Amino acid sequence: MRLTTKGRYAVTAMLDLAMNADEGPICLADISRRQEISLSYLEQLFARLRRARLVRSVRGPGGGYLLAMAPESISVARVIDAVNESVDTTRCGGLSDCQQGSTCLTHHLWCELSDHIHGFLEGITLGQLAERGEVQGIARRQRRRLDDDGILASSP
Repeated sequence: MRLTTKGRYAVTAMLDLAMNADEGPICLADISRRQEISLSYLEQLFARLRRARLVRSVRGPGGGYLLAMAPESISVARVIDAVNESVDTTRCGGLSDCQQGSTCLTHHLWCELSDHIHGFLEGITLGQLAERGEVQGIARRQRRRLDDDGILASSP
């Protein structure tokens, strides 16, 4: 399976947004600090997420990003798809040219696995992840660490 950092970071950033939604618009600098993801990389990801209508931006002082819909409506697969990432387990990218232009013996097996993985991720929403106790504990720890250091961009 090839799920690169693009897909992983997009899901992580969107979950961070969901976990901190009660604070209003969240600036990418705060997500960058909490999740230790490059700000410039987040900007690229959020441009794609905005085009996919998963987030909306708020300009001006106190601006940032908000989820464009309820976290329960956003599947992990939808986030991954929005950043043009795939969960393809084939060597050929699903093109059936795995063996010198022909389909290999195990091509259909790997295609089915890819479909199962995508279906699994389609069945998990940001809302479900946000409700998990271990996720809530990690989010609290991240906020506390940055609050203690006084380095959140939205802090006074």
